[in-house]
Order: sequence, then structure tokens, then C-alpha cells
Amino acid sequence: MRNHKDNTSNKMSSGKKTSGKGALEQVVAREYTIHLHKRLHGATFKKRAPKAIKEIKEFAHKTMGTSDVRLDPQLNKKVWEQGVKGVPYRIRVRISRRRNDEEGAKEKLYSYVQAVNVKNPKGLVTTVVEE
Repeated sequence: MRNHKDNTSNKMSSGKKTSGKGALEQVVAREYTIHLHKRLHGATFKKRAPKAIKEIKEFAHKTMGTSDVRLDPQLNKKVWEQGVKGVPYRIRVRISRRRNDEEGAKEKLYSYVQAVNVKNPKGLVTTVVEE
């Protein structure tokens, strides 16, 4: 039984490769709702907004699979709008995986995260956006 589980986990991890078709064909944009309240639970008040920025970057890294994550200045303003303690419970973001045209870039792609203005981000599902 134990070997069976080990084999299954190896199959699952090897089946999820991001470089299947080629990096340049993976340019896509999606809208997500990030639940910041649960990610900041227990964080010191004076560290809430900086931790929220880190959590948004980590979320983009996990969902898009790029280590280079860039945040839009408007998103930063939206997180910091109510001060260091008053981070919004949820935030709607558009994460775009884009080509990296810089010379000498380590990766072919980077993720760009932008804030999306919605009245209430609660209950919205992830959608693919055409740019």
C-alpha cells in the first residue's frame, strides 16, 4: 500500500509542468478575488499592509507560476488606502502573465498584478480576461 501512494504522488507532481507548449504561448490574464483577511489573521497591526503586499505577490507567484511578480502602483494605493492597519478584507485583482522583453532577463515571462474596481468582491469567481 505504501508504494502505491508514493507512485501516485510522483505521478501527480510530474504531470503538472508549466513549460508544456512553450512559454510564449502562455500569455494570459485572469481576474481573481484574494481573501486578504484570512491571510493576515494574527498579523501585527503595523505589519498588516506590508504583509498584504507580500501575500498578493505570493498568490500571483503560485497561480501564474512566475517568480517575477510586479505590482501596479494603483494596487499598492488601494491596499494602503485605509492605512497600515485597515487593509481591505477582500480585493479583486487582474493578474496578467506577460512576455519579458528586457535584454538579459532570467525568465521569459512575468506576472503583472492590477486592482479591479468592484463594489463588492465577495462571491465573484475567477474569470479569464481578453486583453
